[in-house]
Amino acid sequence: MPWKATNSMDERAKLVHWYETGKYTIKELAVLFEVSRKTVYKWLGRYEAAGLEGLTDHSRAPLRHPNAVPPAVVAAVVAAKRAHPTWGPVKLLPPAEAPDDLAAAWPAVSTRAALLDRYGLVQRRRHRRRAVPTAPPLTVAMAPNDVWCTDFKGWFRTGDGHRCDPSTVQDAYSRMLLGCDVVARPDAQHVRPIFERLFRTFGLPLAIRSDNGPPYASVGVGGLTVLAVWWVKLGIRLERIAPGHPEQNGRLERLHRTLKAECCQPPAATLLRQQQRFDGWRPVYNTERPHAALGNVPPATLYTPSLRPFPTRLEDPQYAAATAVRRVRSNGQIRWQGGLVYVSEALVGEAVGLNETATGWSVHFGPMDLGLVDPQGERVVHHPDRGPKRERKA
Repeated sequence: MPWKATNSMDERAKLVHWYETGKYTIKELAVLFEVSRKTVYKWLGRYEAAGLEGLTDHSRAPLRHPNAVPPAVVAAVVAAKRAHPTWGPVKLLPPAEAPDDLAAAWPAVSTRAALLDRYGLVQRRRHRRRAVPTAPPLTVAMAPNDVWCTDFKGWFRTGDGHRCDPSTVQDAYSRMLLGCDVVARPDAQHVRPIFERLFRTFGLPLAIRSDNGPPYASVGVGGLTVLAVWWVKLGIRLERIAPGHPEQNGRLERLHRTLKAECCQPPAATLLRQQQRFDGWRPVYNTERPHAALGNVPPATLYTPSLRPFPTRLEDPQYAAATAVRRVRSNGQIRWQGGLVYVSEALVGEAVGLNETATGWSVHFGPMDLGLVDPQGERVVHHPDRGPKRERKA
């Protein structure tokens, strides 16, 4: 014959029944049911107060939570998240116009994260393995305008089918988004007016960091393009990330992810509408959105315009007295030692300098070492002991 299965409720009911028979004392019941006398008194008291319902298990949760978040604060956190769907709990700070009592009761980051999860406002991402970080090979920005980062966010099509190529420019130190512009074509002719506007508004940076594609760089000597030549003449140092390493421009890549989430999904109906989205979002990013890498303050709190004004006239680079200066002809060549040496079509009309070294004649454009005149005297080639030289901050 199998054992009869019982549960806690059956045992408690049996305890009460045996007690009501008058045959058992409290002590005997405690021994028979292998509990303490205090427990026997507890279940008898509950039965007397509520009958069989009193024998059920009660919740162990406290009736009051002294650290519970007030409903008004919960509503404010949820409203802030719905106003900024792409912001995480770290960025959801009390609004500037919030009353003092609301700001004082604002919950911690972990509590804000739990509230967002409770209300289904968390979008979980797939965990991705991260590479071991390495020392940055480029200039470390120590102040505003030390380095500007520029690139094109990946193109997409607007609702009417037109291709949209957003050009972005960001200050590396403060993360200030200086410009976000839709260009008709991603070439120097359409990008230069953007930088002219930014230079007039914010002044000149010390360096501009870009990738190795047009209109910022080419496969020619020095990686020069018409746009890069203009930057060098303005006294701006060129910085280019290593090919295939977008993480070296990681600040801008991270901005592009936020830009895509908040302005491009879904795309606007037309290019004009898309530009209006960018123009409306940029002040929010710069002045309202807290940035975790900046201690949860918006970029505008750290950015100041450059003290280097945009000049009204460009001068030729200055060379030492011992330097031979030649001006690049319309076909990209210079006349040298009775012949023609090809330099670069990006330098048409510009003055380059030549200096004799132990390995041959070295060609410069301002501070940039472009390479050597080849032994045949036909073109400028990279130095044999190194590739294109990357300018570094001293």
